[in-house]
Amino acid sequence: MQNLNKVTVSAPAHLHTGNFDVTGDLGRFFGTVGFAIDRQLKIEVAKADGVKAEDASANLFANRFVDTFQLAGAEVKVTQRIPEFVGVGYHTTLALSIGTALARLYNLDLTTEQIALTMKRGAVTSLGVHAFKVGGFIVEGGYRIDQREKMIPPIVFQRPVPDNWLFVVAIPQAPIQKIVEMRTDEDNILRNLKLLPKENSDELARIVLVKIMPAIIEEDLQAFGEGLTAFNSKLGKFWNEFQCGRTYCHPVVEEGIKLVLRRSSCACQTSWGPTFYGIVDGKNQAETLVKELRAFLDENGGGEVFYTKAANSGATLKEL
Repeated sequence: MQNLNKVTVSAPAHLHTGNFDVTGDLGRFFGTVGFAIDRQLKIEVAKADGVKAEDASANLFANRFVDTFQLAGAEVKVTQRIPEFVGVGYHTTLALSIGTALARLYNLDLTTEQIALTMKRGAVTSLGVHAFKVGGFIVEGGYRIDQREKMIPPIVFQRPVPDNWLFVVAIPQAPIQKIVEMRTDEDNILRNLKLLPKENSDELARIVLVKIMPAIIEEDLQAFGEGLTAFNSKLGKFWNEFQCGRTYCHPVVEEGIKLVLRRSSCACQTSWGPTFYGIVDGKNQAETLVKELRAFLDENGGGEVFYTKAANSGATLKEL
């Protein structure tokens, strides 16, 4: 076995569409729909004595992995970031990237799922784990209620996203501080969550099964977008107690969603927000929508807008 000293990892961000079962009467909970997108987090990990990392989260995850497996140490450098605390998976992607790099450096035979459990990521919703592992459009089946935090929910459907389907992603600045504050209480919120009435979970699952999944197989962007938008907005009404009675997390996001729907059949908030996105056909439509959203955010507290294709494969490692 080659004695490696350094590994680089490039891993995609991801976008949530939502969870289709917040009832749990069938023995599983949540189940997540979403995408890996080609906005890459890049890190460089080298063997070291002790843990060295300027990024606080990288330091935490590297220490967790090193302590669990009693390794000598690691130096972690984040060489290309993705936005943090905005619903695109920074912490899960970072944790899996560090764990995967260290497993390779120290010749540990671990699956992505085992690394995720070690890092305490992906046990409630595993979209980020499967985005890291395989990419594309993903539906995962939820965790078994009697195995919460002891398993990674399994992937039940994966499909490459057509290259001409482009994600237009907007990250408004105005709501970020509020979202960060709420995320500090996320574990408590999820553990004390009220249950969604069975008929609502039934409806959400039906939208996924007979609207969204067939549409991507048939590459029907109009039907696919309609399904995603309906799914996301119906679920948003369930979370409205954490969003000041709104379907989306902030008035800027609500207005941004309306703007996106003028150009696309798809407009969704990812996770707690504030990031929202649409999917359009081709570069010209993407550039037009990006321009409109930038002007909108400039007038409403600022933010970032970009477009990208899906990441139809998972993370890549390079040994140095």
